[in-house]
Amino acid sequence: MSTNGTAVAAREGVASSDSIYARVTWRFMPLLFICYVVAYLDRVNVGFAKLQMLNDLHFSETMYGFGAGIFFVGYFFFEVPSNLLLHRLGARRWIARIMVTWAVISAATAWVTSPTMFYVLRFVLGIAEAGFFPGLVLYLTYWFPAQRRGRMVAFLMAGNPVSGIVGGPVSGFIMQRLAGHGGFAGWQWLFVLEALPALVLGAVIYFFLDDRVKDAKWLPQHERDFIQSEIDAEARTKSHGSVRQTFTSLKVWTLCAILFGIVMGSYAVGFWQPTIIKGSGVTDPLTIGLLTVVPYASALVAMIVVGRHADRTRERRWHVVVPQIVAASGFVLCAYAGHNTWLSLLGLTLAASGVITALPMFWALPTSFLGGTGAAAGIALINSTGNLAGFVSPALVGWLKTLTHSLDSSLFLIAGSLIVSALLILTQMPARLVNK
Repeated sequence: MSTNGTAVAAREGVASSDSIYARVTWRFMPLLFICYVVAYLDRVNVGFAKLQMLNDLHFSETMYGFGAGIFFVGYFFFEVPSNLLLHRLGARRWIARIMVTWAVISAATAWVTSPTMFYVLRFVLGIAEAGFFPGLVLYLTYWFPAQRRGRMVAFLMAGNPVSGIVGGPVSGFIMQRLAGHGGFAGWQWLFVLEALPALVLGAVIYFFLDDRVKDAKWLPQHERDFIQSEIDAEARTKSHGSVRQTFTSLKVWTLCAILFGIVMGSYAVGFWQPTIIKGSGVTDPLTIGLLTVVPYASALVAMIVVGRHADRTRERRWHVVVPQIVAASGFVLCAYAGHNTWLSLLGLTLAASGVITALPMFWALPTSFLGGTGAAAGIALINSTGNLAGFVSPALVGWLKTLTHSLDSSLFLIAGSLIVSALLILTQMPARLVNK
């Protein structure tokens, strides 16, 4: 075959593979995206409920911070077992189970009357949701090779800012307009109504999702064979260690520390953004909800643009580091903003855009070299340990706010954790390991 003929054949092969993966993407990625939107909303809507809940139940900022964060303690202990069960039992049944149980527990938060009840329900909610996100990341490794997976993870995690774009105004509307209806406070309606979509989606997942490529009867056999051959070829280049080897890997524990720093920033935004806006002088719940759209909308654009650029260049480290630096600068700006609403909003926009972009870019690092059971355990271990920052961040911020009557010291601490995390990537994650 001539050189021109070879080039044409290569282009046709790329076009054909693109069409196959496009069909796979449209088959289940929109569903997983909606599930992630609902999951993140149910996880952080307590940040909006806080605006009314604390006064109604006479909770302190420290109580709120501890209760918001203890979710991640339950999450930590059950994350690895959950992901191993998903790997063994299949994503369809396990993700459906996760969604139904967390919906019931999240709705039950509406009946909290004491700090102890709040702590217990948040802890159990963490147990129920354990394995959801790392399970989705693991599921993507069954369908997409590394050069396509970064974009898919970014698309999936776009559910984070979208949940803020949709959830902020909706949460504000529910709390303002439904307060007192049926003898329920606005924050109680919030927990009940925002839990309902997860029940429906759990059933949809059970009947719609395919566990593996071989189960996808909607794809012709030759297309299933093509996808599986690409996944198998990539698997041969990965480390397929045992669960024990994963737990003793220095690289895996370094990734845990890196994610910990990013998550410190992520949940500072998720749990405290309404409080920061309120502290700048805005008191109406609906207005606060509408203003939260700005940081999340900016974050959505940023993560899509950066995700595409990362896949096109196949560079992974700086696509995590630069957003972390941007986020750190945003938190510092919030600390200096005082009662200036627009300066606070600019700082939150930088902070949200940075941490929300860094999170999907981070997941290209471990999935570049972990495979098999090692990937199931490793992804879960990294996510669960890193997400302990979801406990440390709100608990520490709440304690410091109670102690100092200001968020400033907490915001500087969050910015510092992001910078340390970025330095760990540059010094401990060589480009040859993760740039694939």
